[in-house]
Amino acid sequence: MTGHAPLRLYDTRVGAVRDFVPLRPGSVSIYLCGATVQGLPHIGHVRSGVAFDVLRRWLSARAYDVLFVRNVTDIDDKILNKAADAGRPWWEWAATYERAFDEAYDALGVLPPSVSPRATGHITQMIELIERLIDTGHAYASAGDVYFDVLSYPEYGQLSGHKIDDVHQGEGVATGKRDPRDFTLWKGAKPGEPSWPTPWGPGRPGWHTECVAMCEAYLGPEFDIHAGGMDLVFPHHENEIAQGRAAGDGFARYWLHNGWVTMGGEKMSKSLGNVLSIPAVLQRVRAVELRYYLGSAHYRSMLEYSETALADAVKAYCGIEDFLHRVRVRVGEVPVGTWTPGFAAALDDDLSVPIALAEVHSARANGNRALDAGDHEGALSAAASVRAMMSILGCDPLNERWETRDETSAALNAVDVLVTAELQRRETARTEKNWALADEIRDRLKRAGLEITDTSDGPQWTLTSNDEEQ
Repeated sequence: MTGHAPLRLYDTRVGAVRDFVPLRPGSVSIYLCGATVQGLPHIGHVRSGVAFDVLRRWLSARAYDVLFVRNVTDIDDKILNKAADAGRPWWEWAATYERAFDEAYDALGVLPPSVSPRATGHITQMIELIERLIDTGHAYASAGDVYFDVLSYPEYGQLSGHKIDDVHQGEGVATGKRDPRDFTLWKGAKPGEPSWPTPWGPGRPGWHTECVAMCEAYLGPEFDIHAGGMDLVFPHHENEIAQGRAAGDGFARYWLHNGWVTMGGEKMSKSLGNVLSIPAVLQRVRAVELRYYLGSAHYRSMLEYSETALADAVKAYCGIEDFLHRVRVRVGEVPVGTWTPGFAAALDDDLSVPIALAEVHSARANGNRALDAGDHEGALSAAASVRAMMSILGCDPLNERWETRDETSAALNAVDVLVTAELQRRETARTEKNWALADEIRDRLKRAGLEITDTSDGPQWTLTSNDEEQ
């Protein structure tokens, strides 16, 4: 898009923020490591979906054609074990939770990927990749298993910074390995497990091989961005880049990683038992509020979950929503305008969403002041800018998918008009030092279940419970 400073992104492999220059002008290819579909998604799982959805939207807004691939790992030790424990077919187990993840992504307004390949649909490509690695001396077969020879690839550790002597793959004891640092590309068939025929015997793929084959099947031997959670840097992504480069391909040019969602300083995971499933959270807050919360921190930072933090995010989002509804009631329909230069500069600087949100809230405050001053043109301009910026962040309150006030909007709009008139009367009474009338208006609004807060933007009203008076 013309008039933009260069987009700069933090590349994990380089260890620094650098200018983003796509492989092909005008288009961007992205691979995001998706879910291992073993159970219900929790908010830690979907943070990467939200974070890189913002990247995708910003690239599209900058007039790039974005090809976005997000895979599904539907064959894995955990899937097989959990399905067996439940007495269910492994493929049914995987399909059930694949749907759950799709529903979670959709609920949070994450744009569907260009393609969502499943690992089990790309066995042929994996076998071909493994054959290439064996032929070039980077892999070897052993009793039905196939391993990558780490020492055959001198650049191993380039992504994670691991020294070769400190490498531990976490695969347990494998008697067929020449070196304990080698990692599995293919697992020989075991009784009761699914398997596919290969030149070195039946079996199933290793996790690290799946993504390399799917990356290259859809994005080619070299592509722009490989993204995922920071927990994937080692060993998963380190082993991916080793395979891709050892096979003679350029593979990913930029590596982006998002931070964890933590609780008590620990990564949210099923093993820690501190899981907050998406369906459970969505019983307490709206999906758009959860999206706002998950996307509000810088994507590379840790997001420490707490009920207070979630409530603060909800309040902040509702402030934006209320402003847009006020403008629509008093001025008319709000179009999607243009974002501020500060917003663009923030996102161009490694997707600095917190700074971008400061621009949103500044525009909201200015718009509220304009509205209270009767400057309808200024209020509408600010509201249109807020819509544009919130659209990039994927949570524009006036977008039809987030319009949750349909049933009550007419009543709320009418109340807003009436309450605003009463508040103006109260302000006049206070200016004239008519404290009795000002108190009378305040008390009447309170009895109606309205809470009035005097702010720097003028008096604001919210609906509140008046159960205590009944």
